[in-house]
Amino acid sequence: MATDFIDLTAAAATKVREQLPPEDANGALRLAAKRLENGDFHYAMGFDAERREGDRREEVRGVLVVVGQESLPLVRGLIVDFVELEPGQARFIFLNPNDPAYVPPGKEAD
Repeated sequence: MATDFIDLTAAAATKVREQLPPEDANGALRLAAKRLENGDFHYAMGFDAERREGDRREEVRGVLVVVGQESLPLVRGLIVDFVELEPGQARFIFLNPNDPAYVPPGKEAD
């Protein structure tokens, strides 16, 4: 995996593959990010078979991942994980060293 792209944890890759619609076997996970006016990051992801000019496409842990040109600088080094935050409540989380609010795992926020 290139360090200037994103990574999926094993749990996230498994969940994405489980959710990929069977009729969309050529689909890719499209990931997008934007910085809001207050500096927070907003993420979106979904399945997309469309190719757009400027897209970067890479296979990550068996999942084809696509990031648009406008999002790429915001997500370089991003790790997408799938975790159970509370019993029965699992979700994707984004660990992004480009986000000013990012706290590395194992560290506490100030």
